[in-house]
Amino acid sequence: MATKSNESNGESSFYESEENLMKLCDFLKSNDGPAVREAVEMDKRVTYLKGEKLVNYMLEPRKDVKWPKKLPRIQSRQEAVAICKELCRIQFIHRSDKQGKGQLTMSRNRDFDETAYFTWIYEGNQAFSHMMTGVLIAGFLFCTCFPIWPTFLKVFVWYLSVSLLIFIFFLVTSRGAIFLSVWILGYDFWVLPNLFDEQLGFVESFKPVVSFEKTREGQLQYRIGIAVAVGSFCYWAVTQPSEFDGFKQGQVDFIKDLYAGTLLSDMSQKDKEDIDKPRMPTLEDLLRKLDSSDDEEELTEEEEAERLLDNLVEDEDENIEDEDEDF
Repeated sequence: MATKSNESNGESSFYESEENLMKLCDFLKSNDGPAVREAVEMDKRVTYLKGEKLVNYMLEPRKDVKWPKKLPRIQSRQEAVAICKELCRIQFIHRSDKQGKGQLTMSRNRDFDETAYFTWIYEGNQAFSHMMTGVLIAGFLFCTCFPIWPTFLKVFVWYLSVSLLIFIFFLVTSRGAIFLSVWILGYDFWVLPNLFDEQLGFVESFKPVVSFEKTREGQLQYRIGIAVAVGSFCYWAVTQPSEFDGFKQGQVDFIKDLYAGTLLSDMSQKDKEDIDKPRMPTLEDLLRKLDSSDDEEELTEEEEAERLLDNLVEDEDENIEDEDEDF
């Protein structure tokens, strides 16, 4: 009994250190930790859980989770509550009150209570986050310097972008075609059904690979309409091969132009290559300048003719006035 009591006291003293509490919080906030919910508190998205859930998880984690070897197991509920109180004291978690659905507010009561809700403040080691922020800033600056990139790097990015665009286009088109083909028969068949689900992570978006279930009732007329449209398109493609072949050839030529880069001109690269060359006017520039000067001369002659005509009119008026005075 004395040995067991000494072990329990040693485990309790282990979690009195803030450094060891940080290790415990790293485990609790990992994917192996207790399930948390998301909410908005003070205009910031946070994660929270109930105090009872946190205490229960410290005592008995999920069956598929292995407790870290470097952390001693928590033996009693009193010990788990004491650790939670210490987490509140050092502000790794704080007590929150629910205002509405998805809304939290900081509670004035700072004591730990298993019936209350607690929001995680502890963020763990931010070295990786700072590193990724630096990489993001460097990547942004690197992209803004695109006009001065070497030609081979521009060509590589161009081919990569075009290939990715074509892959996404064919992926979406093929998913839709397969779905329509099976949906007409009365079943919903999706390849990568969660691919465009914004609420899932990157890995979860590719799970499951396929989904297959029976179509809901009341869609028979829509399936018939889609079947007629698909059949009409197939009939047109077979009976009008010249028009369909022209459409297909146009798509092939468009893809070739994309890879050849003929749809966009690289003026920045040309300006960079000619930066040390003297700027000599081209023949087109000289002709354009000559045409503009001719227009100016023609405009000057017209103004001169108008001025002479005005002078003649003024002289005639003066002669008439002189004759009137003589009479």
